[in-house]
Amino acid sequence: MSNDARPNLLLVILAVADLDRAVRFYRAAFGWSATVEVPVYVQLALPDGRGIGLYERESFGVNTGVVPQLPAEGQIGGAELYLGVADLDVACTRILAAGGRALSAAAPRLWGDTVAYFADPDGHVIALADSGEHGE
Repeated sequence: MSNDARPNLLLVILAVADLDRAVRFYRAAFGWSATVEVPVYVQLALPDGRGIGLYERESFGVNTGVVPQLPAEGQIGGAELYLGVADLDVACTRILAAGGRALSAAAPRLWGDTVAYFADPDGHVIALADSGEHGE
């Protein structure tokens, strides 16, 4: 496969049950601003120029033909956002204040990063990593 044929990650889109709640959470937790806002979808800008899309669950299903299941209360989804942060303590405090649910306390992980795990209000896993390599 030629280098030109390899895809680049442009955007991660999360299906959410309550779009307004999800937008409030991600803005409060990370301070990301919206670049696209339509009734069923909001796209937030990350510092590296990529984005996180928040898509109302039923409308997400229109594109895929299947509405994603909402994890049961207290459960999580099967993917995670792995985010590098400059100050892990501050980032953990912010995500909890925004309404995140703690899953695993900050600890050194086998791959060398110190990481804390949380769930957003829809059960999406968010890993906050203080590795000194990922940047914020």
